[in-house]
Amino acid sequence: MRRREFIKLIGGTAAAWSTFASAQQNIPRIGILWHGANEEEEAIYLGAVRQGLGDFGYVEGKNIILENRFPAEIPDRFISLAADLAALHVDVLVAINLAAGLAAQRATMTIPVIFVAVPDPVGAKLVASLAHPGGNITGLSNFAHDLTGKRVEYLKQIVPSVSRIALLVNPSNKASSETYIEEAQKAADKLGLVLYPVEVHSRSDFAPAFEKMQDQKIDGVVVSQDGLFFVSRKEIAELALARGLPSAVYSRETVEAGALASYGPDNYGIFRRSGYYIDNILKGAKPADLPVEQPTKFEFIINRKTAKTLGLTISQTMLVAADDIVQ
Repeated sequence: MRRREFIKLIGGTAAAWSTFASAQQNIPRIGILWHGANEEEEAIYLGAVRQGLGDFGYVEGKNIILENRFPAEIPDRFISLAADLAALHVDVLVAINLAAGLAAQRATMTIPVIFVAVPDPVGAKLVASLAHPGGNITGLSNFAHDLTGKRVEYLKQIVPSVSRIALLVNPSNKASSETYIEEAQKAADKLGLVLYPVEVHSRSDFAPAFEKMQDQKIDGVVVSQDGLFFVSRKEIAELALARGLPSAVYSRETVEAGALASYGPDNYGIFRRSGYYIDNILKGAKPADLPVEQPTKFEFIINRKTAKTLGLTISQTMLVAADDIVQ
């Protein structure tokens, strides 16, 4: 190859790489701070986020880039990974659950932050109000607190014989766990039930927690809303079944894993809705001007197979009331 042709070839290649790099730089990058340990644990809701982005014409790797980070429910890693995403200067930082939201708030005051599945963003001081968030943060609440008492009620309606129930809470989220206990206690008092709050800090605590329930002669368990309990849903369902305990939980996925019943918002729909917020912000909207959304759709789901395993007969009234039945 002649020298002039070689120089021309090199120049053309460099120009092509420059164009490619510029194109890559122009693709918006979305940082997502999850709560589980890896993509497999978050696959359901990561799929919902991708679907939500697809609703607005975004295709990962083509016209949008996702920077996923997985703290594995370790408090310090929420903080360090939020700082990592802020240092990348992502266009939007999506924070999954309260711990991620607080870490994102600490990491940046300029990058737009969208939280997802935070029960009380005003109480947590993430936003000034639901209608007028203020600052650089807005998002989607899952309105969890008021639903804990309803789960207690459903458990009693499905299994009238229950009298001593446990409430699984994660004290790492102190404000939320205290409210869950208050709401559950109100419902328990109303129904004449004895309530035992049982604290679980990490995944290694579940087996001892269920042993403690056995010692207290617990005959039913309610699971509060928490990221730790979502990623451990299969273990929770299996431990409850192994001890013959009917369980009322907050997510469809936990019922599909073997819990008896769930009552809560359409979590998949909430995660999918994040695409709307991301799209608005990428088009120039300010988080301060985007009101926090609360769920409008709630689901009551029964696992008939689990009921059969537990030797329970679900009344026709409850089966008719259910929005869905897992066979």
